[in-house]
Amino acid sequence: MTGAAVPPATPAVTPAGAATRRAVTGMLHSWDLSTGVDGPGTRFVAFLAGCPLRCLYCHNPDTWHMRDGRRTSADEIVREAAKYTRFIHTAGGGATISGGEPLLQPVLTGELLHRFKTELGLHTALDTSGYLGDRATDALLADTDLVLLDIKSWDRTLYHHLTGRKLAPTLDFARRLADLGKEVWVRFVLVPHLTDAAENVEGIAAFAASLGNVGRVDVLPFHRLGAAKWRALGLDFTLADTPAPTADQTAAARAVFTAHGLHAV
Repeated sequence: MTGAAVPPATPAVTPAGAATRRAVTGMLHSWDLSTGVDGPGTRFVAFLAGCPLRCLYCHNPDTWHMRDGRRTSADEIVREAAKYTRFIHTAGGGATISGGEPLLQPVLTGELLHRFKTELGLHTALDTSGYLGDRATDALLADTDLVLLDIKSWDRTLYHHLTGRKLAPTLDFARRLADLGKEVWVRFVLVPHLTDAAENVEGIAAFAASLGNVGRVDVLPFHRLGAAKWRALGLDFTLADTPAPTADQTAAARAVFTAHGLHAV
């Protein structure tokens, strides 16, 4: 008489897994370890493929389309991150979901945030433009310790010129994060003769200060390091002749945020 069959182990049920009732997969562009630019400390960063924005200064146009990635399971990404958890914990870091735009793939993003946090014990961050903020469920945000929110312009017309999209969804998402008390780091790219107008910087600074949950503002000087990718993809990089801001120009922009009581770097 043979023994009874042993049932297979039941995988842990995550919010995303419960919703899909199958292994969660999505399109991953790449992953990397970074320090100081994708949240606090050294971080495992998963770059998801696909983005609805077409920013004129984008340094990763190779992440715009879902086809730019490869079909990957959440299991595979978590296993990769797990290799570095001891080092990440020692370095006071965590894990960040970036892109592209991670909220274009909210199920994969939610699954990764949940598992990074609960299985690996990592501080979690979501790097987003906020344009698809309404796709972020309350469960996804509950598993997010920090939101890196790109506010590219305060001027609505300029925002559309920069990205091809509307500003309002980003502001709505920012207000929702404030209502939830979720920590936010605002990121703003300073582009000479484009985003550096005094009223534009002042508008973003005043809005960020009004939220009450912005722990830091990153004023990021424009650069042309992605120009080669644009050329390789046959795209016209219209900012090819735009200079990087000077140290004084960058300091002046940071001073505007500081004047509103914000920590600007």
